[in-house]
Amino acid sequence: MNTRSETARPEAARLEPAAPASGETNAARAAPLRVALFSGNYNYVMDGPVRALNTLVAYLERNGHDVLVFAPTTRTPAFEHSGTLISVPSLPLPGKRSEYRLGLGLRGAARRRLEAFRPTLIHVAAPDVTAYGALNYARDHGVPAVASFHTRFDTYPRYYNMGWLEKHLTNYMRHFYSRCEHVYAPSQSMIDELVADGIGRDVRIWTRGVDSELFSPDRRDMAWRAAQGFAETEVVVAFVGRVVLEKGIDIFTEAFLKARAANPSLRALVVGEGPERAAFEQKLPGGAFIGYQEGEQLARAYASADIFFNPSITETFGNVTLEAMACGLPSICAEAAGSKSLVEDGVTGFLAPPSADGFADRLAALGADGALRRRFGAAARARSADFSWDAVLAELVGHYREAIDGFVPSASSAARRQNAAS
Repeated sequence: MNTRSETARPEAARLEPAAPASGETNAARAAPLRVALFSGNYNYVMDGPVRALNTLVAYLERNGHDVLVFAPTTRTPAFEHSGTLISVPSLPLPGKRSEYRLGLGLRGAARRRLEAFRPTLIHVAAPDVTAYGALNYARDHGVPAVASFHTRFDTYPRYYNMGWLEKHLTNYMRHFYSRCEHVYAPSQSMIDELVADGIGRDVRIWTRGVDSELFSPDRRDMAWRAAQGFAETEVVVAFVGRVVLEKGIDIFTEAFLKARAANPSLRALVVGEGPERAAFEQKLPGGAFIGYQEGEQLARAYASADIFFNPSITETFGNVTLEAMACGLPSICAEAAGSKSLVEDGVTGFLAPPSADGFADRLAALGADGALRRRFGAAARARSADFSWDAVLAELVGHYREAIDGFVPSASSAARRQNAAS
């Protein structure tokens, strides 16, 4: 990856961009964008939103656009990021989620870099303090702002005995996203949910893509399966993701144990790390916990399983579900926003209300029917072919341009821009 990290220094020398992808028009190539992207996490924890944002930045730079990314950083990043990363002041979140950091606002060196950059578009990817400052900058300087919606943060308190806080977070999110020209949600079901909750004025789709060469049924490796302790006759049920409460690991455990009581051939494979791993292992005896995986190792783990089980209701899209589908796995997912736009019930897998009994019934049934697993898996692989990154990102750039073209700055910000130019 083209990686540049900065705290407070002149912008690093830029590499010459590659030729634009076919999704960009001649007009787009003639008018490069200057995008300032704000995220609460960009390279210190790998998750689905971060993968999407890094892919977006790489795509924009390949197509001749200028990008600066503003986000908290750590001394031990999880991977090499795309593009130029400007560190913002931050503190670790308290409690069990200390691997994530809270940005403390847009100020100091980071603000000076933004002002020198003179963006034509602000893109915020999390409704945090720093992004709120970016929206203030956009308002004051007459720059259009857009937002991508990655997570229902307002649902998190219910997993930490703080359910009373949820309605207040939802109200804040209504206010935050109302300040954006567009809000980009990753699935139609998520759009429907946001519209129903009054979040965002103009909610559009920015779906996700998948590398179908990397994530493929051809990665299935029976020798690797055996090395993890799985017998050839066992049916491997995979969980992939951050091992945190909001991913539904408690209901995964309860449903899986009920299904295994009915079908002892089921065995669990857990791919991922997180603060709840030790508790998850204790509750799921006999499961194979292989930690965080990426690239070919991750694809091999997916393809070597037999069923993908994602009980989470906090997903706005479900990158892990799409990757599993590309690897030819049938999925069992919660009937919730995100999964509903990927999994076709009874065709590529099963959707179920988020209850242990409902999940357990479907796990036991699918685990007992190899022909059904193969049929669902083939349909899932075919469905995943609809998700191409270049096409998806070219469409997003089109949305960017519509946000810029349709933007009407306030009178005060227009006067400020005029004074600055004169």
